[in-house]
Amino acid sequence: MATLKKTLALVIALPLALGSASALAYGGGKHHGGHGGKGACGMHDGKQMFRQLDLSDEQKSQLQEMRKANREAMKSEWAKHHGEMRANHQQMQKLVLADNFDEAAVRSLAEKMTEQQVERRVEMLKHRHDMLNVLTADQKAKYQQLQAERMEKCEARIADKEK
Repeated sequence: MATLKKTLALVIALPLALGSASALAYGGGKHHGGHGGKGACGMHDGKQMFRQLDLSDEQKSQLQEMRKANREAMKSEWAKHHGEMRANHQQMQKLVLADNFDEAAVRSLAEKMTEQQVERRVEMLKHRHDMLNVLTADQKAKYQQLQAERMEKCEARIADKEK
């Protein structure tokens, strides 16, 4: 009976733990301070901040080309990443539904999933780095100031919601 309870607890807890770790590694959800659209505390409104930096026409053109290239690369990689995530999920389901808990296999799968997320995060940050390197030193300083102001507003909104 104790083994059944432990197994049931693992079946319930493992997907939740992996999902939570995945969300934390990714940086939160679209509506919880991670990435998001208008009013979010994430980076997706970064394009708005670039508009406040007095960019030259050449810089605007460079950034537009970079965004277009990144969008095309993301489209081509989406099917691959989606397939990997689906296969990982199916493997996770097999592991949690198995008669015996295989901790080594679960650890291996969790490490594989984490590594895939790390690789995607590195690519995203490389793209962001490349875009920010189009800016002059003064524009980078203003960008940092705008980002700090936005984070203050975000923290204030979060504090207001917690009251």
